[in-house]
Amino acid sequence: MTLGIRLLSPLLLSMVLMAIGQVFASDITDKDYDRASWHTIHNKPAIDNADDEQCLSCHQEIVSRKVLFESPAGVKASEVLAWYQTLTTYEGQQDTFHRRHLVTPLAQELMDLKCNTCHQGNDLREEATIPPDHSKQDKTLRKSVNPDVCLMCHGANPYKLMGLPKPWPESRALFQNDCLLCHINIRTNRHQVNFLKANAIEKAAKKDPDICYGCHGGRQWYRIPYPYPRHAWKGMSSTTPEWAKDRPTESEPRFRIENQQAAK
Repeated sequence: MTLGIRLLSPLLLSMVLMAIGQVFASDITDKDYDRASWHTIHNKPAIDNADDEQCLSCHQEIVSRKVLFESPAGVKASEVLAWYQTLTTYEGQQDTFHRRHLVTPLAQELMDLKCNTCHQGNDLREEATIPPDHSKQDKTLRKSVNPDVCLMCHGANPYKLMGLPKPWPESRALFQNDCLLCHINIRTNRHQVNFLKANAIEKAAKKDPDICYGCHGGRQWYRIPYPYPRHAWKGMSSTTPEWAKDRPTESEPRFRIENQQAAK
């Protein structure tokens, strides 16, 4: 038996040992992956009021997992900067995707993201339309994130719409490196959504302009900017610019502050 195991390839050996472990494991339950996938919490309407504790009871690894000390190529994380570390707002060592959005100092200070802010689930019986139907763009596969949610904080900097001569990194000196120099009177009704801490953002932005730029071009994932709703503000012109005529005047219902996003 021992000789037979030694002759197995490492991959096959690991599979055999895993199978043996599953047979003799004392904590086997009847909750397998397929059955868990169909749990009502993964679909509407239950997911709308799912709290983080419920999600993390099965997905705890997303906040406990750490980045690799060293990459497979031999590059140590402590010796290089990740793209998100290039802004002055980021503190500490590199961290994982979910931790950067949930538990890092910046996330705790400025954000109030919940699991279901991004993950909305869907009916597993309707994973996709074949052939693709572009009229049904609201359908997100499984529990994936709708890219529009990411775009809200990771879009391009719309410097031309703002009347800047060049992108912010090249224009900041002309405006004393202060976004609030202009925005003290423009779009003053800001960040009024239930996944951000509006007062904390305004306070932090007075000390560091990267607080603004970080989410408005500084952590860009997409080539396009997000078409933010134009919430009315005091002194707002009654004339709507041509580029803003199709913009909504309110945020998506589930993001509005008066609506409960997740059970507390």
